[in-house]
Amino acid sequence: MDIIALVGALAVLFIVIGVSEPLSERLRLPFTVILAIVGAIIGAVALYVLSSDLATTLNPVMRRFLELPIRSNIFLYVLLPTLLFQVALMVNARRMLDDWVPILVMAVGAVIVATVVIGYALSPFTSLSFAACLLIGAIVSTTDPSAVVSIFRNIAAPQRLTRIVEGESLLNDAAAIALFGFFLTFVMSGVPDPSLQDALVIFPWLVFGGVLLGLFLARLTVALMSVIPTFPRAQVSISVALPYLTYIIAEQFLATSGVIAVVVAGLTLNLTGPGRLTPISWSYLREVWEVLAYWAGALIFILAALLIPRLMGDLRLNDLYLMGVVILAAFFARGIILWGMLPALSFVRLSPQVEPAYRAAILWGGLRGAVTLALALAVTENALVPPAIKREVGILATGFTLFTLLVQGTTLRWVIARLGLDRLPRLDQALSNQVIAVALQNVREEVAETARDFKLPQEVIRSEAKRFGERLDGAVKLAEAAEAIPDRDRITLGLVALAGRERDLIIENFRQQLFSARLVDRMLSDVDRLIEQTRGGGRNEYRAAGRKALGYGGWYRLAVAIHNRLRWSLPLERMTAERFEILLNQRLILGELHSY
Repeated sequence: MDIIALVGALAVLFIVIGVSEPLSERLRLPFTVILAIVGAIIGAVALYVLSSDLATTLNPVMRRFLELPIRSNIFLYVLLPTLLFQVALMVNARRMLDDWVPILVMAVGAVIVATVVIGYALSPFTSLSFAACLLIGAIVSTTDPSAVVSIFRNIAAPQRLTRIVEGESLLNDAAAIALFGFFLTFVMSGVPDPSLQDALVIFPWLVFGGVLLGLFLARLTVALMSVIPTFPRAQVSISVALPYLTYIIAEQFLATSGVIAVVVAGLTLNLTGPGRLTPISWSYLREVWEVLAYWAGALIFILAALLIPRLMGDLRLNDLYLMGVVILAAFFARGIILWGMLPALSFVRLSPQVEPAYRAAILWGGLRGAVTLALALAVTENALVPPAIKREVGILATGFTLFTLLVQGTTLRWVIARLGLDRLPRLDQALSNQVIAVALQNVREEVAETARDFKLPQEVIRSEAKRFGERLDGAVKLAEAAEAIPDRDRITLGLVALAGRERDLIIENFRQQLFSARLVDRMLSDVDRLIEQTRGGGRNEYRAAGRKALGYGGWYRLAVAIHNRLRWSLPLERMTAERFEILLNQRLILGELHSY
């Protein structure tokens, strides 16, 4: 494909992206669903034109444009690292580390369970080998929960639950790709099957090798970026190279997991970057990565959707029956995690208590997307895979993806509304009413001051003041209606407001350069934990979260043990200095909170 056709194709795809986002907002459908529908339509039209008599009349450039070559490596080496790195860069990494157990269960455990359940369910109904059925299970086991995460944020779902679902999206791709590579060798002709001993050696290296590589390259990148503090564009350029080099080195040279390496690199930069870069440079870097991830996320869905007509070209009636088996098995496997393993983790206090309505929303929101289609495409491109397996993998993976996007994706908002999750809880509604009342009172004061400054006519002021006063009175009445709330909830409401004010003061002092960037992220994480636990458990949890924030913690005790036994004092010196600085900052904040 020449450069002219490539540039033209990219230009058209960016126009499609620009049109699809406002269209999705108007139709109240997930952005990814609109992209998939538009991409599938474009792919179907291109396939029809190229297979008809119109192909002979096309301009050579137009023909090459319609024959846009899409390979699995475009997804795995270009677009996927961008998305994973940006998510790892933006998440609250410190808070996510608090929930590493449920995140691993939701990511790795769910992928393994889905692979096994789908493989066993599919095996009796097809002539494919059991290894091929497990391969299909691994391909369709990875989920893309971006739609349900976006809706959870809009409906004020518990932050911890949203964080767990978001963390799942970081790691389930790694687990699915690892299982995919393992089972792919069983169906490839002329390739020896790996043994159990090989698996016990390969899988630990995939995980720990990826972790070590991502940690090393991210540390090296941060050190290089800190040498050029006055060149923010150069720092961003270096950060852009990090995920791609990490993925290539992991996959091509070290035979470890590129996905895990990229995620660890992003999390490491997330944790260490704010303390080594200036606030302006760090904000600029995050803004650039938001744009890059937006483009990559949109392109990955459009390009994947362009493949749908090609992969579904040989659809038969029996394939629809097999799709139904895969769909039911996938729901059953997801249900095992949500109604089996997750409640067990909640029972031992390793996971938050998830209400059945939220579990149902997560179940229905487990869409499949570009990674599933990319892995299916990789199978169809492999010359060592028998044609029968290529056909079944392409059709079943594509059909299942279409079902999740066109059925689950288009009805997700309706399902959430039917579950009653689009309504604020009583405590949140009371807090919202109070915030609105205070905001309107502030607006009234600002309007009065503006009217005096600009000497507006009295008749204009009176007409607007009357209408605004009615709105303010209504908001105040709603806020005062909180009298019906029990005293226990009113105390919780006050503590949440107090913690929110503490968060505002931390940000305000940071902007005035009174607090170091190195510790502000940690202080904000502690306040977020304080707010989250208070909302869930009232003043008792407020006390518990406060004690935890001021406590020494396991890492500090480990540093003390290293100092006492090995006479190595550097970790203890650094952690003591950080603790002293945080306590000084807390004293300043508490002094300002006393008057609040």
